[in-house]
Amino acid sequence: MTITSPHNPHLKEIRKLARRRTREREGRFVAEGEDLLAAAGAAGWSALERYCAAGSGLPGTEVAPEALRAVSALGSGTRTLAVYAQRYAAPAGPLCVALWGIADPGNVGTVLRSAAAFGAAGVALGPGCADPYGPKAVRASMGAIFAVPVARVQDPSELPGERVALVAHQGEPLVGVKSFFATPDPGTAKKDLTLVVGAEREGLPERVVAACDRVAHIPIATESLNAAMAATIALYELRMPRQ
Repeated sequence: MTITSPHNPHLKEIRKLARRRTREREGRFVAEGEDLLAAAGAAGWSALERYCAAGSGLPGTEVAPEALRAVSALGSGTRTLAVYAQRYAAPAGPLCVALWGIADPGNVGTVLRSAAAFGAAGVALGPGCADPYGPKAVRASMGAIFAVPVARVQDPSELPGERVALVAHQGEPLVGVKSFFATPDPGTAKKDLTLVVGAEREGLPERVVAACDRVAHIPIATESLNAAMAATIALYELRMPRQ
């Protein structure tokens, strides 16, 4: 039976999941679009509920296109969406990215995408970060939300391995950290490392920097970089083969 009204109880529940408070209380979130749902399936995530536009031939409960458009967070609407249970894991090495005070969900999603691209073991979110399961973050992750473990932390002491604060124009160039990460002492296992990144304007709080083991920077000519861009460049540098 096709759902025809945007006031259908199931669709009302989907609209409520646009609110962070509801998502956190219920531990659920929405992903939209065939590519994201395919990424979820490839990563082994099963949908709690799945809906598709009537006549689209896609799997799920059929919904009249105009009713589905009414609950979509996309400006152009969607042909399919699904509800999933949120997952959180413990922070883990060998390479972890920790974000502190990154309030832009687009940046959080982009860091997840970069973490997937460069093989980070996970992304840890400290206080003040946007919800990684919000619509904008999920879209920006391009499916990485289903592939990269996400953790929540309150203190840098919860982060694995050597904690490196990325601070503009302070500390050592990132290449020094790369040498540490890529070349552990002979006879020892590869060392874990957590790259800690703060917001572009405010940077990392002083107490967080003080709690880290090292401070490093990406050599640039300007004052700062966008947080997601800085994290991406740092991950690339750490993962590049040594010359």
